[in-house]
Amino acid sequence: MAIVKMVMALVIMAVSLGGKLVVAQVHHVVGGDRGWDPSSGVASWSSGRIFRVGDKIWFAYSAAQESIIELKSKDEYESCDVSNPIRMYTDGLDGIPLDGEGTRYFVSSKPESCKNGLKLNVEVLPSGTAVTEKPNVAASSENSVSTMAAAAPTTPSGSVQIYGSFWLFSVGLWLCLVASSSF
Repeated sequence: MAIVKMVMALVIMAVSLGGKLVVAQVHHVVGGDRGWDPSSGVASWSSGRIFRVGDKIWFAYSAAQESIIELKSKDEYESCDVSNPIRMYTDGLDGIPLDGEGTRYFVSSKPESCKNGLKLNVEVLPSGTAVTEKPNVAASSENSVSTMAAAAPTTPSGSVQIYGSFWLFSVGLWLCLVASSSF
């Protein structure tokens, strides 16, 4: 009977604490409603934004007219040198996870567009505190999200919650085994 009570308490704890282990995740739609476009003012869009590990940035653009290149260095970024990309994005709606701290450099694949300001450097900071809410979706100052951006996933990966719940379950199971062996 004591084991049943412990298991029930463990299940209640796992359900009540499981959501607190999900890290906040913000989905940044680059350029807001206008997307990855020279008219969106990507540099002004990004000023004041905080990008953290676990966030995701979304590039929405016309794949027939544009592609995005990720570069290694600040020098390549500043000079719009697209000759040595580390990644190329060509789908028209690319979600890029920010999975590590540091600076990442994204530019238009067209050097002229890059030189006209179609480029973005993202300083990725450590992840924030744990929360129980769904992630935020960052959009333009008009507080609206374009139709393409709305199609982007807006929920965090369940792996963090599953891992946290598994860990909590494992500890509880171990406690149950210890408690039952002492009777």
